[in-house]
Amino acid sequence: MSAVPDTAVNPAVNPAVDTSVTYRLDDEGIATILLDDPQARVNTMNDRFGPAYAAAVDALLADVTARPDDVRGVVLASGKSTFFAGGDLLAMQRSGPEEAEATFAMVEDLKATMRRLETCGRPVVAAINGAALGGGLELALACHHRVVADDPRIRLGLPEATLGLLPGGGGVTRVTRMLGLQSALMDVLLRGPQMAPAKALAQGLVDEVVPAEDLLARARAWVLAHPDAHTQPWDAPGYRMPGGAPSSRQMAQALPAFPALLRQQMKGHVPPAQAAILAAAVEGAGRDFAAASRIESRYFTSLVSSQTSTNMIQAFFCDMQAVNGPAHRPAGVEPFRPARVAVLGAGMMGAGIAYSCARAGLDVVLKDVSVEAAERGRGYTERLNAAAVEKGRTTPEKAAAVLARITPTAEAADLAGCDLVIEAVFEDPALKAEVFAQVLPHLEPGALLCSNTSTLPITELASAVSAATGEDVAERFLGLHFFSPVDRMPLVEIVRGRATGDRALAHAHDVVRAIAKTPIIVNDSRGFYTSRVIGVRINEGLAMLAEGVHPVSLERAATQAGYPVGPLQLTDELNMELLARIADATEAAQPERAHPGTAVVRRMIALGRPSRLKGAGFYEYEGGRRRGLWAGLADEFGSTVGSLDDRDAAVPFRDVADRMLFAEAIETVRCFEEGVLTSSAAANIGSILGIGFPGTTGGAAQLVHGYEGADGSVGPAAFVARADELAARYGDRFAVPALLRGLAERGERLPA
Repeated sequence: MSAVPDTAVNPAVNPAVDTSVTYRLDDEGIATILLDDPQARVNTMNDRFGPAYAAAVDALLADVTARPDDVRGVVLASGKSTFFAGGDLLAMQRSGPEEAEATFAMVEDLKATMRRLETCGRPVVAAINGAALGGGLELALACHHRVVADDPRIRLGLPEATLGLLPGGGGVTRVTRMLGLQSALMDVLLRGPQMAPAKALAQGLVDEVVPAEDLLARARAWVLAHPDAHTQPWDAPGYRMPGGAPSSRQMAQALPAFPALLRQQMKGHVPPAQAAILAAAVEGAGRDFAAASRIESRYFTSLVSSQTSTNMIQAFFCDMQAVNGPAHRPAGVEPFRPARVAVLGAGMMGAGIAYSCARAGLDVVLKDVSVEAAERGRGYTERLNAAAVEKGRTTPEKAAAVLARITPTAEAADLAGCDLVIEAVFEDPALKAEVFAQVLPHLEPGALLCSNTSTLPITELASAVSAATGEDVAERFLGLHFFSPVDRMPLVEIVRGRATGDRALAHAHDVVRAIAKTPIIVNDSRGFYTSRVIGVRINEGLAMLAEGVHPVSLERAATQAGYPVGPLQLTDELNMELLARIADATEAAQPERAHPGTAVVRRMIALGRPSRLKGAGFYEYEGGRRRGLWAGLADEFGSTVGSLDDRDAAVPFRDVADRMLFAEAIETVRCFEEGVLTSSAAANIGSILGIGFPGTTGGAAQLVHGYEGADGSVGPAAFVARADELAARYGDRFAVPALLRGLAERGERLPA
């Protein structure tokens, strides 16, 4: 962004070197309020911002009063590469119920300053040169016009709901009045999408998208051309809310459907933030602006003070930064971007991996046993591209470029020049070793060797490949566990074998980031982390079915706890024949890990109902579409599918959800105890992004750290007390590991 014009006739009212906001009035009568915190890389609503922002607005209002003819308008601009990053999330995370009064006062003071600028009697334009998310966009919404630089990397939006919060700086109040209740809720507030400038313009959140080099000039030109544009639509006489206010006949008829739409959008589970956003928007829409803003502040304060927002900020802000950043990558290793990628196996996983690599600009050789099979794998990219073009998400030219980066082949010699291999063949150690042996002579020396496996121990695979090739590859061999469907699932589990070197691990981290996925690093074991943990949740759900828990209650308890689907639907999707093979291998290696849920899997296979793929499982299927629970569950497992009158007296509804949550969290602790996990950040992000652990908990490790006991206590001790209750009632599967009991007694936490 070009510099602010230095033709000031009134210098900054607060010229202290540590001020984060300055005010200047130039000789054309345009005031500039510049957001530029010298003590931080980005602007945030930290402790310095509120007073500095208020001082700048005070200076503006003083000039408007003292010499009204000299002030023609205001430009709100940023001195950073981003416009404004929003609220101070770490401060919000520390804010509990005891700080609620101070939180409410703080947000009301900040909004009062925003409102004074909005009603200053002069046109105010926001010159948005970079990302404006959360509080940053709220500052811009309090202006009369918003101009944003034409840069597709810029993101605008109100993503607070994804952190367990609501836009408390006027976002709910203003967006509702700008767009109307339905569009504000469904398009902006409830899911918190982050939009590129063109999308934000189409949505109505900004008014102009201009070349970056023209941003300030266009903002200033708008001020000079619109001297009377200093009143927001909702402050103008005769204002009517788009779509109607809650009291209108049209909206009064539509409002009763909003909670049902919200439940549908949230897949049955309505988190506290979304419930509060809906309430604040509807209640505020029927009040004047001041009352609506105060309602918004109350809901915001309630959410900031809650454990849920603490959990979600930990996972989606702190932990996401950790796993994506240098802290989780071995230090001192040069960056790596593969020159050419070999993907072995063109089935669903291999095709998805090839697409993800090609979309990231990497050249890919997709190898299978025949050219026809490899071509079919390449066709997966073609289909995804066609859908993206049809929906306007890419252009035909870009789609063609992605497809051209994938070379299908059946010849190992075509892998010449590849310095990265990702194997994605059937889960058979002998087959995996064989395909590596076929291609190894044709690769670049020292190529990184990766196996996409969900359960097979990496150390054993490395030994098998070394034996098959006559070359010790263990130091450059590791697991890259992708999740299906690869094009949509954001996580990759990097599995370090016993002999995997730091160089290979760092390079794998670089590869995952290069293809726009989120990496977690775990150590080797059977099932690693994610597959092992999701297995105990499935088994616990199936065990409860065998105990007579109503299948609808079982599925409902899971989705109400925040899981995306219930254990029965998940089991159908994963395929019980695969689960049985995994159980057989696990029990052969670790007999103590046998689980009663496995008997249900084996019974369903014997009944010829192993999966959705085979057209029959716990659910009925017609043409591949799920049509409802199988009526035979009543006879097989002692529950009544047709009625919920007698609800599982032997297992209280709360226990149904807790048994699944605690099974996964306790298994997570065991992974720490065994050295599979060394980081709570990896545990939290892996459990949420990889296996659908409820995001409102903050992840499997954060559930332990943030568990709220019946007595109001929070933390590992409260978690252990509840686990002891479950163990006494349902067995030793819920006995907490010694590691956790020790942490609880000492008031400590799992490693960060």
